Amino acid sequence: MSTSTRPSTPVPAADAQQHVDLAITGMTCASCSARIERKLNKLDGVEASVNLATEKARVSFPSALSVADIVATVEKTGYGATPLEDDRGGRAPAMTHDVVSKDSLRLRMVVASVLGAVVAVLHMVPPVADALGTTGHWLQLVLTLPVYLWAAFPFHRAAAINARHLSSTMDTLVSVGTTAAMGWSVVALLTGFSHDMYFEVVAVVTAFLLIGRYIEARAKAQGRSALTSLLELGAKEVAILRQEVGSGAWTEVRAPIEELGAGMRFVVRPGEKVATDGRVVDGSSTIDASMVTGESMPVEVSVGDDVTGATVNGHGRLVVEATRVGSETTLARITQLVEQAQTGKAPVQRLADRISAVFVPAVLVIALVTFVLWLLTGHSLAEALAPAVAVLIIACPCALGLATPTALLTGTGRGAELGILIKGPQILESTRRVDTVVLDKTGTLTTGEPVLTDVVTAGALAPDAALKAAASVETGSEHPVARAVVEGARQRGIEPSPITGFSNLPGRGARASIKDVEVTVGKPDLFDAVPEELQAAVDAGTGTTVLVGWAGTARAAITVADTARSSSASAVARLRELGLTPYLLTGDNEHTARAVAREVGIDEANVDAGVLPQDKFAHVSALQEQGRVVAMVGDGVNDAAALAQADLGMAMGSGTDVAAESADIVLMRSDVDTVADAIGLSRRTLRVIKENLVWAFGYNTLAIPLAAFGMLTPLIAGGAMALSSVLVVLNSLRLKGYGRR
Repeated sequence: MSTSTRPSTPVPAADAQQHVDLAITGMTCASCSARIERKLNKLDGVEASVNLATEKARVSFPSALSVADIVATVEKTGYGATPLEDDRGGRAPAMTHDVVSKDSLRLRMVVASVLGAVVAVLHMVPPVADALGTTGHWLQLVLTLPVYLWAAFPFHRAAAINARHLSSTMDTLVSVGTTAAMGWSVVALLTGFSHDMYFEVVAVVTAFLLIGRYIEARAKAQGRSALTSLLELGAKEVAILRQEVGSGAWTEVRAPIEELGAGMRFVVRPGEKVATDGRVVDGSSTIDASMVTGESMPVEVSVGDDVTGATVNGHGRLVVEATRVGSETTLARITQLVEQAQTGKAPVQRLADRISAVFVPAVLVIALVTFVLWLLTGHSLAEALAPAVAVLIIACPCALGLATPTALLTGTGRGAELGILIKGPQILESTRRVDTVVLDKTGTLTTGEPVLTDVVTAGALAPDAALKAAASVETGSEHPVARAVVEGARQRGIEPSPITGFSNLPGRGARASIKDVEVTVGKPDLFDAVPEELQAAVDAGTGTTVLVGWAGTARAAITVADTARSSSASAVARLRELGLTPYLLTGDNEHTARAVAREVGIDEANVDAGVLPQDKFAHVSALQEQGRVVAMVGDGVNDAAALAQADLGMAMGSGTDVAAESADIVLMRSDVDTVADAIGLSRRTLRVIKENLVWAFGYNTLAIPLAAFGMLTPLIAGGAMALSSVLVVLNSLRLKGYGRR
């Protein structure tokens, strides 16, 4: 059996778990998120994941509890919580809190930076300090007070809230450190018992911290930008068709998208966005889905075809019946998947959270021990205070708290831009272990679009003459096979002849007259006589073969087939570079499958052809029994079991809902290049997370002893701590540049 660890879908039952997403306010550091998560998970049957970067919590709880109970628990912990409505109907979520917080943070940062720079000059530039003397100290006090009381207020407020609950966070370190430095300096200035003052430490360290926090806030916003962009793709208005009572006539009414419900009909004019997921009930056109799926080629749609919300209509007028609206649409579910991935936690992050939960109390003890030991070794109060404050400031593990969420936000956001939807952070761990990838043929390695491959004639008829006759008839049809025949003829320099009396034979073929001769193109049952050599071409099964003839007799067989994508060979080579062994699994015949495998670079020994849909699960299981860790790429309902069995399931977004629900990663472009992109991006994101954690752990491990032994002043400690957080954020933002080589 697979060792894959993916979140299971709850089965509806009397005691089924309920789920709620909460917007959390008041969090400032990793210790905050860890504390909330710890309190929630203490409730019976509750599983909670709190993410500092997204400021959200995803909570699973039993029916014995209510959302109000969950919110009350968060509030008792000292933070705010607001349930998020499960509505992603193409509208961007309210970002007011984030904008206000970031704007407020920017103002505090600017004020602290300006005043801190002046205080630093007054204290650290000898000519200025000597010229002003005691007056300079009083100026430092006046300039530092607004920094300490107002700019640093978020730190003090968070520390006070946590103190009331007998706990501590990284803000506690900042507040205690700056308060100790401020208190010492004020008392020293008023009493004159010491000439050592730390006003510049309070002002400059606060400025450094606010700069770091502001950069973090911007990183969060950048990480969510892809999600917001996806939401903004949706249409804002729709032309709804309403049927008048009595006359039964349909009238068109422009209305906000919120008024559109399932089962209602709406009009999509050329160039307009499709308002929501639906089925075409009238008209034909092409649909540009590139903004949603990344697919560059427009798709032909006509009556009965499904269309996706936020895609763009081409040249024709369509009447569409809405099948899914609001949070049920493809676009909404895409954003939910991205948001779910960003809200969850990777296993590596949980280690960081556990360490953060005990880190702050440990640092407070270290700072106290440092202060006492310096006093006991004969140093003055001022000399003992400096290293203790430096320990408090340098130890703030903001970098530790940012290591995973900033990388996860940036990585999943970049994935969304590339058409790669990673369902959860635990998936990152799965991609690291995968060594085998099983690929479908049609639509994945191949284009999924037929092209002309062969022309077989009977008797003395020349192939070009047969192709010219077939292409002439097919000019009247919009069928993909017809288009392939016409395009194939033109590529060979054959221009179709004029036709008259065109007649479409749905599901069978077409007829038209060329110079008074009625020519038929289609299935064998349209002809009274089919020569053996032409029937053999039909039976060969190397593609889709149509017959062309007149007077009841088939004269030629024209074959069109799905061909390998131009990018497939290089994409398979990329998979090999990632350490993956590619397998081809297809229901097509072995001859065709092996030909495609040779063309794209898959070993013929790794080809499984003629596979029945229900057998795909067994093929994946067989590979796993050989000790392989398997990634499966599929798009159909019958792929769902194999996707679920695989260690890493990857579903083409152009496929079915069932396949997408069974998979770990949804690929919105139907080509194998996206598979390599998904695995490469996932592994890169995991590597960045580990780099961030190594830096954060190593930094604190080295810096705290240096501060305790007096080798770092509080001022240098504040700058170094802020720089550590900035480096982690910048390292994570490198993922925004991930792309194909």
